[in-house]
Amino acid sequence: MAPAQAALASEHDPIRVMIVDDSVVIRGLIARWIKETPGLDVVSTQRDGQSAVNAVDAVRPDVVLLDIEMPVMDGMTALPLILEKRPKTKVIIASTLTTRNARISLKALSMGAVDYIPKPEGNHGVTTSADFRKDLIEKVLGIGSKTRPALRARLNPVSPASPATGTASQGISLHQSEAQIQTVPFSRVPPRILAIGSSTGGPQALTRLIKEISPSLDRIPTVITQHMPKTFTGILASNLAAVAKRPCKEAEHGEVLKAGAIYVAPGGLHMVLKKDADRAVVSLEDSEPVNFCKPAVDPMFDSVASIFGPATLALILTGMGHDGAQGVVKIQGAGGSVIAQDEATSVVWGMPGAAAQSGKCSAVLPIDMIGQKVNQLLGRFS
Repeated sequence: MAPAQAALASEHDPIRVMIVDDSVVIRGLIARWIKETPGLDVVSTQRDGQSAVNAVDAVRPDVVLLDIEMPVMDGMTALPLILEKRPKTKVIIASTLTTRNARISLKALSMGAVDYIPKPEGNHGVTTSADFRKDLIEKVLGIGSKTRPALRARLNPVSPASPATGTASQGISLHQSEAQIQTVPFSRVPPRILAIGSSTGGPQALTRLIKEISPSLDRIPTVITQHMPKTFTGILASNLAAVAKRPCKEAEHGEVLKAGAIYVAPGGLHMVLKKDADRAVVSLEDSEPVNFCKPAVDPMFDSVASIFGPATLALILTGMGHDGAQGVVKIQGAGGSVIAQDEATSVVWGMPGAAAQSGKCSAVLPIDMIGQKVNQLLGRFS
């Protein structure tokens, strides 16, 4: 087969998945789900980390589903060894939802894992959880498709964007192979709040971003909605506080936003802002999921736009789906500015891709350039 033909064939091949779990029941169940899904294929199942490390070179997985607690070698020990052998392999941590495992899962993200998925307790919990099956398949498809351009195009029709910004006077059109990404001018009003939405790959992106922009955040509050279960969001806030070296916490209902502080939406609740005289107050709402998410980015963005209008600066970072795209339109319509993360530095270019495709962003940038731009915008008005 000619090289060009081989490349074309591999692009259309199914996503290759390795399952690593010490439960034979769970290995078999997940393997069946994956085999039943078009575009996915199980290339290996292993009962412990050592077996996975030994097999990974031979089976060449695109995605590894990795349990944490296993005999012989646990997931955290196996993770760097797998990535050392197969640096381009995407590792998703799959573990039961406990505080300890939440901390370990977030640590795994800092070590190179791309995402995590909480497993229900016990074999029966996994067997009967339709939500777990749906989430797992979506994550494997969304993350694995990054290695398959043809499959990614079918799953996510938004076309790739090159870094682009709108100047203070006019937008810039970038003509791509499939679509046109249009940007709009940045607001001339000094930002009075920074609002950030993220999902898959978000903890890693947030850590890099917050560390870079923290010195510029003294004069404004920052609000973050990251798609996460409740057990995870408090730990994420603590981790961000450590890198930011400033107050960062799970938001509490009724508290007044303070300049210099960072507020993270608690898992299982939407975080929106309400106006009280000249103050912005947190309201945590136990309402229906939005875009299948709770917390969701759209309600937060909508409320920020209604209170801060043209003084809003928002960022939409890596993540699956399209949560935040509607809020981006609201923010731009109120005169505010939005920056979306580019495809190359996103784990999944779903949320930022949908925002970019709306034509309402003022820039589409790599994560490191987002930090530079935020510092520039906040420094300009200080």
